[in-house]
Amino acid sequence: MTDDRDETSMSLEKEMDVDGTHFIYRQISDRSGKVLDYDYKRCIGCGICVGLCPTKALELGPMTEISMGLDAPPVTMDLDKCTFCSMCVQFCPMHAYSMTEKGDFPLKEKFPQYDDFVRANEKCLPCALCEAACPEDAIRLELDMPTKAEVSPFKEGIEGQIEIDTEKCNLCGLCARFCDAFLLIEREKTPTDVRPFEQLLVDEDKCDYCTLCQDLCPEEAIRVVGEKRGVAPPVAGRIIIDDNKCTRCTWCQIVCPYDAMDIRKPIEGRITLIAPNVSKCDPQGCHGCFNVCPSHLWYVSKDGKISIQQDMCTYCGACVNACPKDVMHVERHLVHHTEIPDSPWASQWKDAINSMVTGKRNLPDVSRTLEVEPELPREHVEVELPSIDGNLLALARARLEQVTPVFNSTSIRRMLEKTEEVEPLRARIREQILKKEQ
Repeated sequence: MTDDRDETSMSLEKEMDVDGTHFIYRQISDRSGKVLDYDYKRCIGCGICVGLCPTKALELGPMTEISMGLDAPPVTMDLDKCTFCSMCVQFCPMHAYSMTEKGDFPLKEKFPQYDDFVRANEKCLPCALCEAACPEDAIRLELDMPTKAEVSPFKEGIEGQIEIDTEKCNLCGLCARFCDAFLLIEREKTPTDVRPFEQLLVDEDKCDYCTLCQDLCPEEAIRVVGEKRGVAPPVAGRIIIDDNKCTRCTWCQIVCPYDAMDIRKPIEGRITLIAPNVSKCDPQGCHGCFNVCPSHLWYVSKDGKISIQQDMCTYCGACVNACPKDVMHVERHLVHHTEIPDSPWASQWKDAINSMVTGKRNLPDVSRTLEVEPELPREHVEVELPSIDGNLLALARARLEQVTPVFNSTSIRRMLEKTEEVEPLRARIREQILKKEQ
């Protein structure tokens, strides 16, 4: 059985719920429903969604206060204005928005989105450096190889020697994953030095000098004097990247000693410090830019001034919104995005994406009003008034004076409102006029 109801006749309801850090917005009709989920703890307040929104349903919150600890959503929504177009979903660099749909939709639209990526290429061993360096915990190392205990169980009482050549060792961490005798000492990472480990140590109480680590090391940085027992497995595995967490900050690319990470950022641009305002910045007291930056590129230089690692920037602009002193400026030159399908809203998608570079947004007309072109001035034409016959005018006035008293009667006026009584009424009026003339 088909449903011939018209779309415009269906009821449309909107509602909002809060679930922890998630604001849940719903648009529900008789035949379909959309759910927009906004996780405000993932939001950094870059304001990209605010600039894209075609109905101005989104508004940026007090980012200076939020960046310094105020627990509030960086973006608020006017649900009455939201059309659930999904522009905020497709172009949020932090994946703070998600949308699900269910029900009867005439066509499943494929919307444009960022065309960016982070992936390991054929040079990847893999090793543990990128996993440990990632500031967002977006990388996981999976090794498809047995451990030392599985290949050659530990033997007590074995004597030997083991040395690490610190000039060759790049602290890749494979030996520590393979054998419990190795210990990597972690260090505090900074934008100027993203290396996650300080030193590689050997616990010789756990080493039986099997020489397998020597064969396993990709840099030939380990030398072992001992008894060879078993065969070192080939390094095999993969790097798993969580796209929902990854911010394309390039820390993994910088730390990798094998040039094994390929990255394309969603936006190309430039970030600069505004020299006259840098002296106004208190990097120790404020830290707003530090707290919101998804690339973790801010640091304090040796002279105590705020500084940046430019290559790490993703040009989201969150720091600009957070800074109370206008210390930085972000320019966007290019947005990498997928193809814009040919649809009724194609022009709006194109304009929205272009506005991320230009800063100018041409919003659609949602006023439901029609603009009428003003009438052009016309040449004045003199109109000749008709001549009036005084005698005829006097006769007409005399007749009106005779009829006027008749209409003062309530019963006559009531009869005039009833069409079936019009003819009898006319007869009565004519009779009264004739009597007066006689």
